[in-house]
Amino acid sequence: MSSQVRLRLLPSTRCLFDEPVQLKVAGLRSRQVVTIRATSTDEREVVFSSSATYRADDGGEVDLNRDPSLNGSYVGVQPMGLLQSLKADTLHKYFFKNKALNPHVVKFSVHEQEADGRILAEETNERFLMGDGVSRDPVKEGNIRGVLFTPPGEGPFPAVLDLGTFMSEKRACLLANKGFLVLTIAVFSDRQNMKEIHLDPFKEAVDFLRHHPKAGSKGVGIISRSKGTDIALSLAAFVPGVEALVWINGTSASVGTPLYYKKQQILSPLMFDFSKVITTKSGANLTKYATEDPLEEKNKGSLVPIERAKSQFLFVAAEDDLNWDSKAYMDQMVERLKRHGKENFETVFYPGAGHLLEPPYGPFCSSAFHGILSFSVVWGGEPRAHAAAEIHLWKKIEEFFRTHLSCDAAQAKANL
Repeated sequence: MSSQVRLRLLPSTRCLFDEPVQLKVAGLRSRQVVTIRATSTDEREVVFSSSATYRADDGGEVDLNRDPSLNGSYVGVQPMGLLQSLKADTLHKYFFKNKALNPHVVKFSVHEQEADGRILAEETNERFLMGDGVSRDPVKEGNIRGVLFTPPGEGPFPAVLDLGTFMSEKRACLLANKGFLVLTIAVFSDRQNMKEIHLDPFKEAVDFLRHHPKAGSKGVGIISRSKGTDIALSLAAFVPGVEALVWINGTSASVGTPLYYKKQQILSPLMFDFSKVITTKSGANLTKYATEDPLEEKNKGSLVPIERAKSQFLFVAAEDDLNWDSKAYMDQMVERLKRHGKENFETVFYPGAGHLLEPPYGPFCSSAFHGILSFSVVWGGEPRAHAAAEIHLWKKIEEFFRTHLSCDAAQAKANL
């Protein structure tokens, strides 16, 4: 490495996962062209990498907040492009970072453009999921299997149920950093019992949060995406105590499985027509048109009666969701609520974004293995538009929950 070249991460090499960092390189020759690379290994030991080429200014400096990438994994000014464009060498890989205790570690390096591409400088960014003072407690109570994240302080805190299709701690602990008491649970556990779903265990989770000594008094919020959304809608419709619900790229009906509550079937399944699955050139499958129409007469028993809900809704749909037509489902639910004289909703629509809307600054994933369908699918999205949508949505989610789950006590916010 060159002793003259310095790579800095500002404001610090350590930050929270959902916080941006500024990359600056100094000590280069005037107008020198260099390649900056990033590498990171996920929880399944898959290596992801990205690179971008930059030209230093007259003073021998590169600032990713100011300077455009000339070529590489992305082009143009994208301050967090190296993180958002991290990609595996093999197709259809999702970056698994779902456990809260270990940070997302990204190694950055600056390389000579000429000759052997030798390393001029390097630095490591530790991106923590849990902020200082946040506690992580596994929950195994009754039928509840999840993890509870509690902010520092006495509370009370607004309580949120994070309902994932499969288990993940990432979104839940990042919300806890912002002062929310969050229980994360999964719709499916290790692909078991996908033939039917019972609402009762999810009601137990809502009640667990409602009665938690540090929970605020205005009820429970729910955040969900994809398959988790129809369970979330059903909780709002059939279970008391749900005050606010964030629905991200989901459906309006019970997709794939019948739903039972108190030993009675309450919703029939909305099924897939696999003849409408389209295989793309990459080998991943496009499933957007394979879900049957919930408004057809034969499928109306699968629709969640959301007009029964007393909660506030935030419906979020991405234009390029290729998993299913989430925009159409959102429009159908808005029409249904309006037809029943309801105004308890707001909508957000993201042009260019795909299905996997997540907390910001993680690697963009355009296709990956589908845990329910057991084949690779395309999720959709244009990388730059999708990244911008994630940044905007993350702020919107916090604002929505603060508005509708406010507590009397001042909220504590964790800082690293």
